[in-house]
Amino acid sequence: MSVLQPKYLHSWNSVQAGSSEEINSFKKLQAGFPAQFEAVFPNRLAPKTVVIVPSLTLDEEILTKIDGIIHYEERMLCLLLLLRMPRTNIIYVTSNTIDPVIIDYYLHLLPGVSEYHARSRLTLLSCYDSSSKPLTQKILERPRLIERIKSSIPFDHLGHLTCFNVTDLERSLAVKLQLPVYGCDPDLYELGNKSNSRTLFRQCGFEVPEGYENLHTREEIVQSIFQLKQSQPQLRKAVIKMNEGFSGEGNAIFSFPDTSSENCSEQWINEQLPFIQIVARDLSFDSFLAKFQQMGGIVEAFIDGKEKTSPSVQCRINPLGKCDILSTHDQVLSGESGQVFSGAHFPASQEYSKEIAVMAITIAEKLRYKGVIGRFAIDFLSVKENNHWKHYILEINLRKGGTTHPYLMLQYLTEGRYDALTGKYLTANNLPRYYFSTDNLQNDTYKGLTPHDLVDIAIQNDLLYNGASQQGVMFHLIGALSQFGKLGLVCIGETPQQAQYFYQKTVEVLDKECR
Repeated sequence: MSVLQPKYLHSWNSVQAGSSEEINSFKKLQAGFPAQFEAVFPNRLAPKTVVIVPSLTLDEEILTKIDGIIHYEERMLCLLLLLRMPRTNIIYVTSNTIDPVIIDYYLHLLPGVSEYHARSRLTLLSCYDSSSKPLTQKILERPRLIERIKSSIPFDHLGHLTCFNVTDLERSLAVKLQLPVYGCDPDLYELGNKSNSRTLFRQCGFEVPEGYENLHTREEIVQSIFQLKQSQPQLRKAVIKMNEGFSGEGNAIFSFPDTSSENCSEQWINEQLPFIQIVARDLSFDSFLAKFQQMGGIVEAFIDGKEKTSPSVQCRINPLGKCDILSTHDQVLSGESGQVFSGAHFPASQEYSKEIAVMAITIAEKLRYKGVIGRFAIDFLSVKENNHWKHYILEINLRKGGTTHPYLMLQYLTEGRYDALTGKYLTANNLPRYYFSTDNLQNDTYKGLTPHDLVDIAIQNDLLYNGASQQGVMFHLIGALSQFGKLGLVCIGETPQQAQYFYQKTVEVLDKECR
């Protein structure tokens, strides 16, 4: 293999990040994306290349609190199933090399093409860098790697870039690669922060928890908590959220000692503030407050209820401006404060799935009007009162999330679709399917299990997804298993009970094998 010389490096590599030249080039690339989308996306035989950069370009310090975070880059391996289209190429870039056993595990699921044919259209590239920096930043620091990505795209292919989220870093990468991004323009990214989400929800006429947004200082936090308690004397807790928090990791809980507001002064709240329950593990109060001051954020009332759920709606706006409801989920929240996303049941309960889908499409249309494209999720908190569900809208996540890869896996494996009006998912053969998914099956006894071990255990215990029955278990985050004892699952069944059975069986088998 020849070594790339500096004279061959494309001139776009010298464009300054954030410059008007870069921004104008990005907007030009995005303006041409609808024509590409219309030409190649509906045609499974169209020659195209998808460059996948699964970078979690989020707050670096908070990310490091999540065990095995670097292996979350593996969650988008579900997109390897796009190789079922015989003239589609994929370039998948990661921080570290992915074990070939993991790649084989995904490729063996491809219907209609041989593994050899699929592998010939797959290019795996690595930064060989396990630092905590975002993957996209690592790529930008390696101009020769950028050139390898470009040279791996066949001359007759149209291509685009797909990422977990799109920030200024992803914009810079798109310009250097001269590829459009199927995602939200970073200039619009703030539409999805906690403060702007609340404003947008109210513009749509929807109810949000009582609270205050666009806060930046400790004094504003204290005043907001005080005013909430004066307004709702029975309030037990208030939630403090950073604007750019994710998966609940940017949240903290302030608890009141009783349901009386008489002794709850601003001075008392200020004194108690350092003792808030911070969701992110081992994040000090000073660090939390500094990040809040930097990002801004909100304070809102903690919603109580005897019967309470946390549904989410996943939406997509395509480059032609069409809004779709892709899925609904009932999220599973864990942790002492019940703020951390740990899994989801699909689809959401039919008692309210249509209601939240109708609300979500209204918000999606508003975002479309503002120029947003790509996948995003809208989170709700639903409380049952007098046999009726009351829905509070909490936030928009203008990015892929914890419910994206499980649904993509189901969709690609079964060629089915979700009907937002009925709240049901049907395969291509009109059979219903359900799943339970999690990124957080973790047990110290699983440490030391290699990807080879996991596949061997799954085969011997009949756990692997079965293409004939379209049921079984799909594993992800496999690379995190040996060091962190952590694993992701998508358990697919013909009923919710069957999906849960596959999950329980997997846990029992792994516990038994690791004794």
